[in-house]
Amino acid sequence: MYASVTNFRRISFAAFALLVVFGIPTVASSAAHAAEDDVTWTVRTASNDFGAERSSYRYTVNPGSTVEDALVVVNHGDTALDLGVYAADGYTTDSGQFDLVVGGAKSVAVGTWVRSSVDRISVGPGETIEVPFAVTVPRDAMPGDYGGGIVTSLVQTDAIEGINVDRRLGIRIALRVSGDLAPSLAVENMQVTWDGGLNPFAGGDATVSYTIHNTGNTMLSAQQTADVAGPFGWLPTGTATIAAIPQLLPNETWEVTASLRDVPAMFLLTATATVTPVVTDASGSTTALAPIVASANGWAAPWGLLLLIAAVAALVIVGLRLQKRHRMLQQEREAARVKEAVELALTQAKEPAPAG
Repeated sequence: MYASVTNFRRISFAAFALLVVFGIPTVASSAAHAAEDDVTWTVRTASNDFGAERSSYRYTVNPGSTVEDALVVVNHGDTALDLGVYAADGYTTDSGQFDLVVGGAKSVAVGTWVRSSVDRISVGPGETIEVPFAVTVPRDAMPGDYGGGIVTSLVQTDAIEGINVDRRLGIRIALRVSGDLAPSLAVENMQVTWDGGLNPFAGGDATVSYTIHNTGNTMLSAQQTADVAGPFGWLPTGTATIAAIPQLLPNETWEVTASLRDVPAMFLLTATATVTPVVTDASGSTTALAPIVASANGWAAPWGLLLLIAAVAALVIVGLRLQKRHRMLQQEREAARVKEAVELALTQAKEPAPAG
């Protein structure tokens, strides 16, 4: 079940709790309560041939086929509720939660394949209403996993804030279109950077970043680690264990960043990411696929030390040049003295000897 409270200045569909995806159980909120009033309702799946007390809708459907189900809405409050009913596509948020596109936003899959018997319902105090809906998969639908949900929506005016508030409760729909399944993940845009600060003798922080891309047609999660070493994988410095990525729908991406501290300045770093995709089937069983290994290189130059070396080298060069110039000046002075002595001797030799 999903619950959210949104206003029309900033609309989002935030889940209060994660729900089941192909058999992964979680705990969900049982009701949404409007702030400072007694408006309360709940939604649940109908009990039918698909099962009783389901926490989400899960179907495997052939292209061109239709399945029928129902949503149960219960008004626990003292006033009648006028609720909108609609379906929408799902996606994974930056925080790893499953979400739905807002009402009125364009859906291209589940949100367009689900049709409820009505788009609005009126639920009296204490009343329970069952809302039938059908899921029709187009004949040309590609095989694989799709996510979405069916939503009930209550729009009210907040007189204090002067805005319309949209309170929504919904249930997730996990849909698999039959056909050839091809789970696949890719590691893209991998980089490693190093920041050693100004202390030339201290280690620095190595940061590994990359993008995980679900390039297959099934939902996938993944376990992952990242290693950092010196050039050509020599002198390993450590391994960062990174949190598992959430379930990603086909073609979704997930940004990963991991850091290792006290990494020596080895001039060239080699980072290696090992990502193991995990597939969850319709029964809830998980299967690990072959690990994906990607690597990248980055500079880890001790710039402070290099600047110190450069400064010392510059002083040495200046000192050698000064010493060379001093020797040249000494040689020039010695040459001038010798020349002067020679000229004096020649001059004296040319003078006539004094008469005896």
